[in-house]
Amino acid sequence: MILNNRRPRRNRKSEVIRAMVAETTLSANDFIYPLFIIEGENKKEEIVSMPGIYRYSLDTLLVEVGESMDLGIRTFCLFPSIPEAKKDKMASESWNHEGVYLKAIREIKAKYPEACVMTDVAMDPYSSDGHDGIVENGEILNDETLEVLGKMSLAQAQAGADIIGPSDMMDGRVGYIRDLLDENGFTGVSIMSYTAKYASAFYGPFRDALDSAPKFGDKKTYQMNPANVKEALIEAELDYMEGADFMMVKPALAYLDIIRVLKDTYAIPITAYNVSGEYAMIKAAAEKGWLEGDKAMMEMLLSIKRAGADAILTYFAKEAAKLLQK
Repeated sequence: MILNNRRPRRNRKSEVIRAMVAETTLSANDFIYPLFIIEGENKKEEIVSMPGIYRYSLDTLLVEVGESMDLGIRTFCLFPSIPEAKKDKMASESWNHEGVYLKAIREIKAKYPEACVMTDVAMDPYSSDGHDGIVENGEILNDETLEVLGKMSLAQAQAGADIIGPSDMMDGRVGYIRDLLDENGFTGVSIMSYTAKYASAFYGPFRDALDSAPKFGDKKTYQMNPANVKEALIEAELDYMEGADFMMVKPALAYLDIIRVLKDTYAIPITAYNVSGEYAMIKAAAEKGWLEGDKAMMEMLLSIKRAGADAILTYFAKEAAKLLQK
């Protein structure tokens, strides 16, 4: 016997009412679409561990950007797959203005000036060591790496980037990049810091996509310990004070609590990276028939938004935007 007249099910009795009282909603404006770039022409190479995700040459990349914009996706984060022959210890290809990455920024902004282009700032895609910083005697050098990250960031801003995305996790890099951009007249270029980037097992397919795995060791001396929450608050306070415009949590699904903590603590946008391993899990389970792929995808994205993410970097961006249009 129900002892009061409060019946929550009345607000669930129809699709119209459920939609009317929904506390969290998704739209294409919430998505940042990561895209992988390769050299050459007329290339579109599927990544085996990420079904439906491709490496694009510049011509096919522009087609993908156009199709995505038609779906309402307007922000794109670019990642380069660089031939091994162009990698070196100082990641010098990262500031080569004739290289494929900076060309891609220029070409997207030329063809789609209304698009927002976000970049990746880290040495690993360009480094012969596969680490995010300069390596000397097996140690990752923090302060020496900042100069390389600065060159990379400035070159990206000069190419037309709207948002710089330092993903390297070196101490002090947000302030160093902010000062360098401002000194060179790029005060309007934003920084989306990978603030709480954890040393996660969910990055494997991404490293396959870029062939950027470390040549030795791991990244635990600079990426965060998955056990820690307070450490994320320390990183966030530093990035906030150094001038970050957005703060990111990566990965997303296993760190929803970190998204919420940062959202409740800071009054700037909090973003989340729905990483390659999270994407691959859904795809693999759906392929086996163990999950309904579309429903699991949308539930995952909704959970990230509900946790407090203002924007989500996700490989599901295009698929989700298509569903949202229906």
